Amino acid sequence: MASIGDFDPLHANIPATKVEISVSCRKLLDRDTFSKSDPLCVLYLQGVGNKEWREYGRTEAIDNTLNPDFVRKFLLDYFFEERQNLRFDLYDVDSKSSNLSEHDFLGQVFSTLGEIVGSQGSRLEKPLVGIPGKKCGAIILTAEELNNCHEIVMMQFCANKLDKKDFFGKSDPFLVFFRSNEDGTFTICHKTEFVKNTLNPVWQAFTIPVRALCNGDFDRTIKVEVYDWERDGSHDFIGEFTTNYRELSRGQSQFNVYEVTLLSFVVETESTFLDYIRGGTQINFTVAIDFTASNGHPAQPTSLHYMNPYQLNTYAMALKAVGEIIQDYDSDKMFPALGFGAKLPPDGRISHEFALNGNPHNPYCQGIEGVMEAYYQSLKSVQLYGPTNFAPVINHVARYAASVKDGSQYFILLIITDGVISDMAQTKESIVNAACLPMSIIIVGVGPAEFNAMEELDGDEIRISSRGRYAERDIVQFVPFRDYVDRTGNHVLSMARLAKDVLAEIPEQFLSYMKARGIKPSPAPPPYTPPGYPLQTQL
Repeated sequence: MASIGDFDPLHANIPATKVEISVSCRKLLDRDTFSKSDPLCVLYLQGVGNKEWREYGRTEAIDNTLNPDFVRKFLLDYFFEERQNLRFDLYDVDSKSSNLSEHDFLGQVFSTLGEIVGSQGSRLEKPLVGIPGKKCGAIILTAEELNNCHEIVMMQFCANKLDKKDFFGKSDPFLVFFRSNEDGTFTICHKTEFVKNTLNPVWQAFTIPVRALCNGDFDRTIKVEVYDWERDGSHDFIGEFTTNYRELSRGQSQFNVYEVTLLSFVVETESTFLDYIRGGTQINFTVAIDFTASNGHPAQPTSLHYMNPYQLNTYAMALKAVGEIIQDYDSDKMFPALGFGAKLPPDGRISHEFALNGNPHNPYCQGIEGVMEAYYQSLKSVQLYGPTNFAPVINHVARYAASVKDGSQYFILLIITDGVISDMAQTKESIVNAACLPMSIIIVGVGPAEFNAMEELDGDEIRISSRGRYAERDIVQFVPFRDYVDRTGNHVLSMARLAKDVLAEIPEQFLSYMKARGIKPSPAPPPYTPPGYPLQTQL
């Protein structure tokens, strides 16, 4: 039998969101002599480790048009936390051969799935390139998330006259829910709290995604086991019954097995991270870099800030890995970049919140490359000093987040640091205050230092508190960079893994803010219909 451990259905192994990509092109090159081109689109995905492009799929070929709207879609698994590089190649089909080298190349475009999804209305238009000296026309890529079971269910159960298991008192009963698998095994998907000392418990109502309960199959068996809770974990089995989603959805009815009764069953649609992005919510990304002396002098090869002309240092690596993914969701690609813990020119004053580009009134940099450039420039002009104070940069971003609480914007602060925090009490207070704002904090620890304090800020095990006040939600994600340095020296792979783990919690943190405030996603703009072009399809 599956063990009864603490279980969070949100972290269950649930399939990724499915996204459908539609492709249209406009004003393609005409490669045919007596008629127009017969275009076909080929999608390639890039591997993470070896960076090789592999073919993923092809649309149908459409005869005789320079403005195709392809019927065949590309269906992709979408992971917010991964950079999914895509390449679309267009060909003019000249024969029935499947060998692409036998057809005329019409141009190509590079993108990421995040860029398409993050575009306004999840519609991205880009010029096709690849034939020198020629205008190749444009490609229009539209993403649509497939509505695969986005319902969540709120249920409440009670029981009557359960078997008495305790020798001296009554039982402390709780329920455990399992969904069946295709091979006949069961996977735990929810566990209620135990109700002390009663044979007639009423458990608290709970919510669970339908996909976690039955993976969208309404007739799949759901098994419910009843236990008497014991402190040492040797819970006594009281009984069990089986049901399914369809049966449960009929609402309150007596099960007549072990006297467990369903009190209420309410279904609501769960909004996804993509629903908000499509509805126009903007992600604002801010970077804060640790310039304290403990990093070592940038001119020394042992320094974490060493400016090696041949290889990125660990700060630059972490910045590039995380930033390149988040930038796809930020429409203007302008990122405030801050530093802390340095003495600044010309007077040597110590600052814990300075603009990397030297302009305190406009700390914005153009794209991740702009942030990298400002970082390298500031290494040449500031003096690494100390102490390591986090609170000023957290409060800096919190001020912006506090001014937009309507769900139209969400703020992510990336702090890259080498070690021990000097202002732990102030940092905790800043995080507790920020937990009620639309923001998340990512901390990447670089170097060999002990990061115990960072683990405490992360709040995964114990919710962070300050002066007896607990954070409303978990908004901090910490990872030590050294866990991601690939033993083979393949930094591309280690950066991809780092980005995946660092960003995995962001959609959940984002949704927890929106749900707590009752903010629903705005409706996405209507699908784009190009003016004056009849729909072209293959008959």
